[in-house]
Amino acid sequence: MTTPAAARRARQLEERRSRIVGAARALAEEQGWEAVTTRRLADAIEYSQPVLYGHFPQGRTQIVTAVALEGFEELAAALAPSALDDAGSDAERVRALVTAYLDFAERQPATYDAMFLLPVLIPFASDETPAVVRAGFEAIEGTLRRLDNPPAEAPATAEVLWGAIHGVVALGRAGRFPAAHQKERVETLVRLVAH
Repeated sequence: MTTPAAARRARQLEERRSRIVGAARALAEEQGWEAVTTRRLADAIEYSQPVLYGHFPQGRTQIVTAVALEGFEELAAALAPSALDDAGSDAERVRALVTAYLDFAERQPATYDAMFLLPVLIPFASDETPAVVRAGFEAIEGTLRRLDNPPAEAPATAEVLWGAIHGVVALGRAGRFPAAHQKERVETLVRLVAH
């Protein structure tokens, strides 16, 4: 049985951990990941560096991993409506999915980088992949399975669609795609998938 003091301590530890992750996200979104150091995080949350290492013994990589996991949860929540909603046409569902993904990446570029570009302590494409990480992919696959004419190979098509959307994000952020053509890119993806 958990004592009130133990429950309070656990709650305080979780609140402190959440503050560290929140500070890391805010600093990364404002100044980029290169600005996120344990010293700067300690200053931001007004705790010592040993306190940070007490919560994240593997240092910055473990903090980036925590940010990535939060991001995967938020991305899955953003994509879920297109996988669950029966309203609208196939094109509308795919458009909603693609747009939700692109909007998430645009609103939170540093979090997106943590999820897909930075080293993290998350196994991908394996039985050990956390459910929260799989949920976004499952939303993409679920959207495809709900189409009137679903692809025969929904998992492979979901991977290709995910790769295409990620490519649009990456190439757009790198200045390789003109922003003015984003709507056309979205509509092209919709036509390729919802035919």
